[in-house]
Amino acid sequence: METKLVVFKDKQIRRTLYNNEWWFSVADVVESLTDSSDVRQYVKRLRQRDSELDSYWGTICTPLELVAPDGKKRATNCANTGGLFRIIQSIPSPKAEPFKRWLAKVGYERVQEIEDPELATARTRELYRAKGYSEAWIEKRMRGIAVRAELTEEWKQRGVKESPEYAILTAEISKAAFGMTPSEYKEFKGLERENLRDHMTDLELIFSMLGEAATTEIARKQDVQGFPENRIAARKGGKIAGDAREKLEIETGDSVVTQENFLSEPESKKRRQIPPSPPLKSGE
Repeated sequence: METKLVVFKDKQIRRTLYNNEWWFSVADVVESLTDSSDVRQYVKRLRQRDSELDSYWGTICTPLELVAPDGKKRATNCANTGGLFRIIQSIPSPKAEPFKRWLAKVGYERVQEIEDPELATARTRELYRAKGYSEAWIEKRMRGIAVRAELTEEWKQRGVKESPEYAILTAEISKAAFGMTPSEYKEFKGLERENLRDHMTDLELIFSMLGEAATTEIARKQDVQGFPENRIAARKGGKIAGDAREKLEIETGDSVVTQENFLSEPESKKRRQIPPSPPLKSGE
């Protein structure tokens, strides 16, 4: 576990990584939104007023060790982001109103997106623009999302289970295409919990798309069924992208795989050469 603090409305909120997601101190969040002098009693009354919240309290909250003000670690009720939003909905405080309005807005937008899926695409584009990505990069990223969705739909129809099999097949494609699994790739780029593809360059996105599009086509043409056969198809599809990447690297003398990311401008200018990945042997 990794324990850190996050600033929330000028208050320090304790948080910890649990099952690969952030969990936050319920008491710290409630105190920041209510200025209550007795948070424990406030939470008790909150649960009494909201019987439904009370009935799910054991599911929403999980006792996790956090550092207390006296410097000692103590078990503290924590909730993930979804759980916190549910708790905030029950807090009758003016400070909680902005969050409630935001949740209502997000809910309304999701209903709109169900009725018109193109709205989701438009909002995603706007999000990337707001983060400073170029239009050319955004176009490739959006195309990559579509290619990925087509691949996972193909896997679903061919008997592949979402978890953990999707992750294993994705790792096979990435290993054959770039010489690294996604987790190794993230470490190489200095990423932690960030989305890997949001930190890829244009060329990295292109070869990612090629590997996944090739895998989809192989699965269809060869009518592969089940996880073992799809795993072979994933290696083949990734190798097609890997071979193309290596040919480009030979011609340009530069590695497609880079340490570039969008976390900081100075770091994004750095490049690191890596040797081409060895070709797969027949039957691998």
